[in-house]
Amino acid sequence: MSEPLVSRAWSPWRLSVAPMMEWTDRHCRWLHRQLTRHARLYTEMVATGALLHGDVARHLAFDPVEHPVALQLGGNDPRELAVCARIGEAWGYDEINLNCGCPSPRVQRGAFGACLMEHPRLVADCVRAMRDAVRVPVTVKHRIGIDRVEDYAFVRDFVGTVAEAGCEVFIVHARNAWLDGLSPAENRTVPPLRYEVAHRLKRDFPQLTIVVNGGLATDAQVREQLMQVDGVMVGREAYHNPWWLASWDAAYFGSTTPALDRDEIEARMVEYMEREGPTLPGGWYAIARHMLGLRHGQPGARRWRQVWSDHRLKALPPREVARRAREALQGGARRVATAHAGANAAG
Repeated sequence: MSEPLVSRAWSPWRLSVAPMMEWTDRHCRWLHRQLTRHARLYTEMVATGALLHGDVARHLAFDPVEHPVALQLGGNDPRELAVCARIGEAWGYDEINLNCGCPSPRVQRGAFGACLMEHPRLVADCVRAMRDAVRVPVTVKHRIGIDRVEDYAFVRDFVGTVAEAGCEVFIVHARNAWLDGLSPAENRTVPPLRYEVAHRLKRDFPQLTIVVNGGLATDAQVREQLMQVDGVMVGREAYHNPWWLASWDAAYFGSTTPALDRDEIEARMVEYMEREGPTLPGGWYAIARHMLGLRHGQPGARRWRQVWSDHRLKALPPREVARRAREALQGGARRVATAHAGANAAG
């Protein structure tokens, strides 16, 4: 194993898990915090209207164990964003992040997300209003361009203008956002990744914290990026393969505290499901979906996932489902071992 890539003064944004709609809710973040004590966690994007006119607790409630945790807001009105930032700070969030990267049609209809990059002075006004309203950091997550235009000057001027309003942390999703012709899912894969744009931003704005995001799924990739920028934000790989997070504290933050193993993590999740499940419309089943990738790569993992995702078991207590899942895991592992032994004998 390679030596930990750790600086004596690492950035608070050194490694983080991206905000992901329908995924990074408080239950997902609770799981992630069992795996890493230091990586920064982000909420799903919360539109200002949802806080101003909806159920604030439903959107903002979180467990104190999640710190450091950031609230990502979606909006385009400086006054409304300032009010929502103040609410977020009052609820205890460590950072307020403005979404300038989401390309979904629904978000475009609301005139926020990625389309805000075409209006850097408005974004600067939003940042200024939020910074005046709170004491926690106000940050911006954005793309490197809009549609097929790949002119570096576009994103350079965006960052420069917003930085003048006092923003010091920019999370750069290193793809363009194509606002027409691609679905949100396609926008995460079709526009080419250009990490060099984030690297150039760091060279041009050395005083700013530049975090790169997009398509990063291995330690080798993370380490390569940390040689160029201040931090890395990981998205879907962190969700689909959460066990990776268990190695982060030692590898990137210099921690010497032993990580929990998979069995211990699953046991903690079962306790959490028993505590939180009765308060949820979907019961514990709404929590279990977030840990389906925990056994990724282990023999028997597929059968283990099948048990935890079986809707017919929703009426059972989590401990009973865990028992069945463990038996399925062990049975699957035995079958894999037997198959390997047979193949070796035949060879």
